[in-house]
This record gives sequence, structure tokens and C-alpha cells, in this order.
Amino acid sequence: KAAGGTRGALLTRRGITLRVLLRDGLLEPARGVLSIYYLGKKFVGDLGADGTITWQETGQVFNSPSAWATHCKRLVNPAKKSGCGWASVRYKGQKLDQYKAAWLRQHQPNAAPPAEESLASEGEEEEMPEEEEEEVPREGRVPVPEPAVAKKPEEKSKKQQCKSLVEPAGTDHGPPGKRLESKPRVPVRYCTLGTRDSARNPQTLVEVTTFAAINKFQPFNVAISSNVLLLLDFHSHLTRSEVVGYLGGRWDTNTQLLTVLRAFPCRTRLGDAEAASAVEEEVKGPYYPGNPGLESKIAPFWVMPPPEQRPNDYGIPMEVEVAYIQDGFLTNDVLQEMTLLVEFYKGAPDLVKFQELWSQDQTYLDKLKGSLASRTPKDQSFTHILEQIYSLLKLSS
Repeated sequence: KAAGGTRGALLTRRGITLRVLLRDGLLEPARGVLSIYYLGKKFVGDLGADGTITWQETGQVFNSPSAWATHCKRLVNPAKKSGCGWASVRYKGQKLDQYKAAWLRQHQPNAAPPAEESLASEGEEEEMPEEEEEEVPREGRVPVPEPAVAKKPEEKSKKQQCKSLVEPAGTDHGPPGKRLESKPRVPVRYCTLGTRDSARNPQTLVEVTTFAAINKFQPFNVAISSNVLLLLDFHSHLTRSEVVGYLGGRWDTNTQLLTVLRAFPCRTRLGDAEAASAVEEEVKGPYYPGNPGLESKIAPFWVMPPPEQRPNDYGIPMEVEVAYIQDGFLTNDVLQEMTLLVEFYKGAPDLVKFQELWSQDQTYLDKLKGSLASRTPKDQSFTHILEQIYSLLKLSS
């Protein structure tokens, strides 16, 4: 095929591999010269003389940047379909696709400069570069020098930061007058926070991270009583405002087990002037419309301290796996707390109107009962007491 033709040039570009760049002196084999930054996680690899990549953490060998990048990214995000290898793997801090572009300028000086997304190599998919690939810069970081083989391609004037997985949520479009409209506030990824900053809004919402995403195991176990869940779920159903409280229980140092046995709802106001945002409603609110079922989603998390070498970083909010203990009966303290909560919110402007419709065929009271059903003991002797509390709610609202 004619080397000067469009098709020939494309084939030539796709024929560029790590072996070609090593053979022609643009890259040199060495330990730890390759890296990937993805969603706050860093991976380091060795470049072999034969063009293979050895991941330092496990010793696994990969035949291409795409194979390594796809493997690493799926560890962080199992839904990831491809690794965008040449745009996300860096050699001595510089993206590999820039070395590929330098090779093309040397060997095809008369060819039109290819688009960045057209630099896939043999055996790899054509992949669009991702915005998450940029490492979040930290203070005092020394800029990486450009490759000596060629002038660095023109870059964007501003590095793109990690973007949140959650798009801005709109206001709730329920029946008129049923739900409060609110300004959307989007949670941010942990990797965008950087070091502690007094100017940052303390109400900033941060997405939780799973332990699997950072290749760690949960360092402790948690078990929660069904009575605790029932009480905190009941509390959060009563009002459109944010609720808070305390949890108490036992810590077993031998088994590293935290057992949560009591809930203490705070019958007080937080004094928030702003209405709860749509995202806060999703995280903390039982009436979030994105949850089609009756049962509330309760999501425990733990803020893991920052690494010792970076004490000024924020802690990392980690999703915690929990075992649930089904209680045999409702204790008097739970029933008393429920009664006191009804009395506290009685007549409040943000009290949920339980007799109104939550969905087409269910009232807010139906929603509450449905959510509490899975957390209610099998013992039916307390059913009449719960019904008395539900009756008080209808009267109060």
C-alpha cells in the first residue's frame, strides 16, 4: 500500500507500539517509569525491553498500555469498558500518545498531524481520552520535563479536574405544594478536595468510596440492631429538614466488631436557612423520588484518616458494609422516643403531611409504614402501639 496515502498513514499509526518507540530510542526500558492516575488512585509499572508492562503492585505482565489501563481501571470502576491506554498511561509523567505523536513527526514529517483520538496502536481500540485521567496537582509538585525527542504538543491552558459522577439534580416535580423546591448541590469526588482549606464550604458533600476501589479490606465489622434502624428511619420521615442524632453500642477489640444497639434522636433544629438540596434529599431523605421502593436506603459510612505522609489531606469517606440484627420486640425506649419525636414536630411548618398522597395510590403514611415494615419485630403485640403513634402523626400534620 502507498505509504503516502491516507489509508497507509492510518495503518502506519496503528502499527506504532511500545516496541517501536523503544527500538527508535523515544522510550527506554526502566523500572517505575510508567504510571496511571484514575479516580484518585495511582498505579506504577515497569517498562520492559520487549515492550511489555509489569505492574509493580502485583507483578502482572501486560502486552500493551490499553490492556494495563483497562485492568487497573476496572479494579477502581468495574463498569469501565476500556482503558484509553495511550491517553492515560504516562512515561516519566508524560502521556504516551505524545511520544507517539513525536514519532510520527520524525518519521512522517509531511503527513498532516493526526487527531489525538486517532493514535491507537495495533491491537487496540480507538478510544477517546477521558477527563479523569489528569492527576490532581498538589502544592509543591515539580513539573515534569517535556520529552527531549520533540516539542510538546500544545495543551489546554487549564488542567481538567475530576468531575463528579452525579449530575446536578433538578427540583422535585411532585404534585404542587407537596415537596419543597431546592437548589441542586452536587457532591464532589474525594480526589478534587486536595489539602484542607478553611475557605471550603463545610457543608460540601463528598461521594463515598468503597474499600474495593482502593484495593483494601474494611478494617472492622459493624452490626446494627433493627430497633435502631426503625427509630432513625422513623425520625427522618417526620420532617423535610435534615435530622441528626447519636448512636451507641459496644466495641469488641478481639473481634473488631462494632455493634450499634441504641439510637438517640436529637429533638433540636440545625438552623439551616437554606432548604435541603435535591442531593441531600437523596443521601438522607426517605422521600427521595429516585428511590422507587417504600423502604429507605440507609447508608453507613466511615471517614478514614488521611495517610501519615499527607496529614493535611481530608479524611476519605468510606462506604461501610453492615450486618443487621433482627430484634425480637420493640423496647420501651424506642416507643418513648417515637412518641417524643411526634410531639416535638407537632405543628411544625416542615412536618410531613401524612394524609396527603406521596404517590398516585399511596399516602405519606403508607410510605412510612412500608419503610418501617422490614425493621419491625415479628412480635405482633406492639402493633397496636405503633398504630397509636401513626394516628398521632395524622392528627399532628
